[in-house]
Amino acid sequence: MMRKRLATAAGALLAFAASLLAAPSSAQAQPQAAPGFHVADGRLLDANGADFVLRGVNHAHAWYPTRTAQALKDIKALGANSVRVVLATGDRWTRNDTADVAAVVAQCKQNRLVCVLEAHDTTGYGEQAGAVTLARAVDYWIGVKDAVQGQEKYVILNIGNEPYGNSGYASWTSDTANAVARLRAAGFRHTLMVDAPNWGQDWSFTMRDHAAEVFAADSERNTVFSIHMYGVFNTADKVKSYLDRFTSQRLPIVVGEFGSMHSDGDPDEDAIMSTARQLGVGYLGWSWSGNGGGVEYLDMATGFDAARLTSWGQRIFSGTDGIKQTAKEAGVFGDGGTTPAPASCSVDYRLSDWGTSFNADVTIRNTGTTAVKGWQLAFAFPGNQKLGSVWNAKAVQQGSEVRATNESWTETIPAGGSVSFGFNGSSATANGVPAAFTLNGGTCAKG
Repeated sequence: MMRKRLATAAGALLAFAASLLAAPSSAQAQPQAAPGFHVADGRLLDANGADFVLRGVNHAHAWYPTRTAQALKDIKALGANSVRVVLATGDRWTRNDTADVAAVVAQCKQNRLVCVLEAHDTTGYGEQAGAVTLARAVDYWIGVKDAVQGQEKYVILNIGNEPYGNSGYASWTSDTANAVARLRAAGFRHTLMVDAPNWGQDWSFTMRDHAAEVFAADSERNTVFSIHMYGVFNTADKVKSYLDRFTSQRLPIVVGEFGSMHSDGDPDEDAIMSTARQLGVGYLGWSWSGNGGGVEYLDMATGFDAARLTSWGQRIFSGTDGIKQTAKEAGVFGDGGTTPAPASCSVDYRLSDWGTSFNADVTIRNTGTTAVKGWQLAFAFPGNQKLGSVWNAKAVQQGSEVRATNESWTETIPAGGSVSFGFNGSSATANGVPAAFTLNGGTCAKG
């Protein structure tokens, strides 16, 4: 595995004005309905139009192709809903050809895993010897197009891994926009994922400050941004500040890689996973097994053996805010469904309505026999209500959707017990009670 690097320089570039001048009229530029995964209002939706949050890990298929079949089975069995698969363009590592990529996609589908495919040969371009450009990665995707065409319901294309090191990263904006445009011109209608520069960690804030421009340059408006969180993200404040910047602007963001420790510093994995749950942001941990070069501690399974999970593997799969606790299978696989499964809970939503403003007092009851530790309650306002201040919980609103998560003192809902929180808000129309509530992905009865 390539050793990750700590980022230490600054700069950004805005360089696609010419393409904007050549853009078609607004009427002509309206994207067609997406055939699979797509972005709406800053959220990733599956082909059924249901919100989908990536919860999975990375697997280094390019270096361990004979391990892939079993690895995908094991990753699924541990609760993941997705896997990010390392592929090689042939420039630095042996090329994964069309037949091989098609086989990977088929195995992902067989295991009911959303497949995020990434080209790894771009890693650290400008600093790492042998790394190739995003343009070269686009050549690769066009070359293996037959393997992914028609798989838009199941496959997300991550154009190039960590496409710049700490040199030349000011070209990220124009080069990324051009890569997206070339793929669209070649007929790709998949959700595209783009990595940050600075070895993926964007310490220069190049992606953060120019993501909106890249998103606007996508004729399909179907691009998701990926940040890799290692030593740069060593505090909860840094994690939250970065992710908040995207969600507040309704730009889709995922944590495409992160670990529990690293040679460039100690990432705050607890904050990464907790904040991702609170904001409804996806994450993909690095990595299943096979790491080398001094970062073997990033292995989740010792020797690709699911029965020998490392402390990192146990943390990400079974810990608080981990994959087992927060993953929901994509509805495109059938019984994952667009309707969540019932959960052992009920919700009482008491509304005090004053016309243009209101208070809501919410009680979540655990009707099951085991305690719930760490929770997220999701619901949709029935009108144009706007969330105000919140007490005894944290909450974010995107469109009509609200996601409330516990504070430290409301983290546990005892078996047969309850927790309560409240909030105020405003509305230009009559207020009402939400139609449905889901707790950690499961449907609650209304109290």
